[in-house]
Amino acid sequence: MQVAVVTGASSGIGKAICERLLSLKYEVIGISRTVTTEHFNHTAFRAIQADLSNEKETLKVCKSIKKENIFILINAAGFGRFEPHEELNATTITDMTFLNLTAPMLLTNATLRDLKKNDGYLININSIEAIRASKFAGVYSATKAGLKAFSDSLFEETRKSGLSITNINPDMTESSFYDELRFKTSEKEDEKLLCADIADAVEHILNMRKGAVVSDYTIRSLKFGISKQITKTKLST
Repeated sequence: MQVAVVTGASSGIGKAICERLLSLKYEVIGISRTVTTEHFNHTAFRAIQADLSNEKETLKVCKSIKKENIFILINAAGFGRFEPHEELNATTITDMTFLNLTAPMLLTNATLRDLKKNDGYLININSIEAIRASKFAGVYSATKAGLKAFSDSLFEETRKSGLSITNINPDMTESSFYDELRFKTSEKEDEKLLCADIADAVEHILNMRKGAVVSDYTIRSLKFGISKQITKTKLST
């Protein structure tokens, strides 16, 4: 059974991808701060609890997964804060940068030999913010644009191998990503994406002829919508 590693596995896009990969008969190693085997109740799922915004914990995970024979790495963990830049504190900036950009690069470094040897897949769950500029999104956009640049460069670097590398750039997707933000996805079905839409994209990538690669996979809602919300947790300032 081929092995897939998925970060952000306990909720949202990461969880939907884990569920899809399990249905496709992959063995899945899911990583997040709170993930447990009870999240999936599947014999082919293994959980690693780690905070990937923390350097020591991330390096420990890298050491662990180096012992596996990885076929797929999907970096789905991430968070965003959308405020005037001067309102963000240093911890928010450093944690966002590490989780969204540094951790995926370290995990890729740890698994790349396996991915190349196995003619595998590296899929980075990026963001629409990687390919556009939005106000109040400076740090988040920088991390996602950086992740896209990393993926694009690595695609060129590894083209003599059988490794497929894809950026998936979703627009606003209904998930817990927005729980601590002042806005969230629209309630209307045609004004938002669902986590299952991103899992569909992953399945499509895995089912493509191996000689073809969609290096950038951008997914938008048919219409644009956004809702304001009052959060219970005070945002970082």
